[in-house]
Amino acid sequence: MSKQLVKLRIRPSRNGRKFTYFLDYQIENGKRQRMTLGHANKRNAQRQRDQKERELRMGIIAPKSMRLRDFLEDSLDRTGKQIRESTHDECRYAMNHLIEVVGNIDYQKITLKHGELFRQKCLDKGNSPATVTKKLSHLKRMFQLAVNRKQLDENPLQHIAMPKVTKKKVEKYTADETNRIVRAAKDSQTALKWDMLIITALCTGMRRSELLNCTWPDIDFEDMTIEVSPKKSTDYTWEWLIKDTDRRTLPLTNNVLQMLAGHQSQQPEGYPYVFVPPARYDHIQQLRKQGKWTLKDASQKVISNFSGTFDKILKRAGVRKRTFHCLRNTALTNWFANGMNEHD
Repeated sequence: MSKQLVKLRIRPSRNGRKFTYFLDYQIENGKRQRMTLGHANKRNAQRQRDQKERELRMGIIAPKSMRLRDFLEDSLDRTGKQIRESTHDECRYAMNHLIEVVGNIDYQKITLKHGELFRQKCLDKGNSPATVTKKLSHLKRMFQLAVNRKQLDENPLQHIAMPKVTKKKVEKYTADETNRIVRAAKDSQTALKWDMLIITALCTGMRRSELLNCTWPDIDFEDMTIEVSPKKSTDYTWEWLIKDTDRRTLPLTNNVLQMLAGHQSQQPEGYPYVFVPPARYDHIQQLRKQGKWTLKDASQKVISNFSGTFDKILKRAGVRKRTFHCLRNTALTNWFANGMNEHD
């Protein structure tokens, strides 16, 4: 006779006058589970025990009960590096805010009504419609993954209505402003070649982290192109992932190519990054050896005080304060004006 997987047990009440049945069993990972049946009917309890025994022997394991905070950790652990570290943080932030609103309840008890309450609380708190939409999207995605993993029968937020988001005006620089910015960047007393960085951004439309994580093998001087590609963690390079896996190859102009070639000829051996100064590269390598460098740092901390220095360049140029990302907006706007479409 095979070993019984599910034990039927009795739990007395505190006063000892009543009792209820419960089941004891182990799931696949060896973790012990206890399921209260909530009644004292022996025949029904035995029938439920037999049913659970059959389920375990057939490999049918009911989704375990988890509170929202445990559900969050379970979901992120399963997802792993399929999403960026920053997305992990955003998921945590959204779920913690949901818990503030509805409590740390069982994830299987979440309903559309909870989602609608959460949406309204966020708006009442002063969150912009775009921020609320982003939070809801992360939550909706986690519950959809639970459906895909057979933890839920349906996504409770599947039909949640997102707040209406007004499109923001695309901020960009005029031709006169970009000329003044480049001239001011040339006078920047920093190790980073700001003028070369800005000119390359205007030529390629590359994002800040894409430029700062660009290595010399990414540049094809013969074909006059630059490749935006993810980086693996090696002795010489740190791990970095592209936003939205947007890997692509971009054309370079003669002027930009000559500028990059001149810069490469002045670089000492053993420094693979195009725009990272040697001293900064050495410092980051030390942080990596000490275990103090993360995937998130590769996107945000390659150059210290980046935004502050760029703000000073704009001030010297007499240009209204905007962001480095507006250089990308400027490049894309110029491309569209010259006949490029969104599918190119």
